[in-house]
Amino acid sequence: MKKPTSQLQRELRQARPFRSPQQEAGIALVKTADHVRRQVAHVIEPQGITPQQYNVLRILRGAGKEGMPTLEIARRMIERTPGITRLLDRLEAKRLVRRERCPTDRRQVLCWIDPPGIELLKGLDEPVASAEQAALRGLPARDLERLIRLLDAVRGEVE
Repeated sequence: MKKPTSQLQRELRQARPFRSPQQEAGIALVKTADHVRRQVAHVIEPQGITPQQYNVLRILRGAGKEGMPTLEIARRMIERTPGITRLLDRLEAKRLVRRERCPTDRRQVLCWIDPPGIELLKGLDEPVASAEQAALRGLPARDLERLIRLLDAVRGEVE
C-alpha cells in the first residue's frame, strides 16, 4: 500500500492520490472551514444559539435602528440557508429579535435585534474573536493576507 504523501491524505488516512490538485484543494478548503466553524461553534452553542443564528444577530446588530428586510438578511448570511424564516422564528421565540411588516410594502418583513440579542453578542464578541484567532494561529499575518486574497479569488470565480 502506497503511503499518503500530503498532510490532507494523512489526516484522511487516504492512500490513493487525489484525482487532481483542484480536488485536493477543494477538500482541504472544506475540511479547514469545518475546523474553524467547530472552534467558533464551541463558544457560541453553549449560549443556546447556533452559528447561523449568531450570524443573523451580527447582521442585525450591523443594521442598527433601521432594521433589515428578511431577504436581505438571507443574502448576507455567511452560510446560506433556505430556512431564514425558521431561523428568525427561533430567534424571535428567544426574544433576541423582532419582526414587523413594512408599513410601505406589506410584502416585506423588517427585522431588528432586541436588547437581549445585543447583550448576548457583547458577551460573545471576545470569546469568538479568541476562537477565530486560535483556529488560525498557525498563520503569520503575511500568510493570512495571502490566504484572504486566494479565498477571494476562489469565491470571485464561483459567484
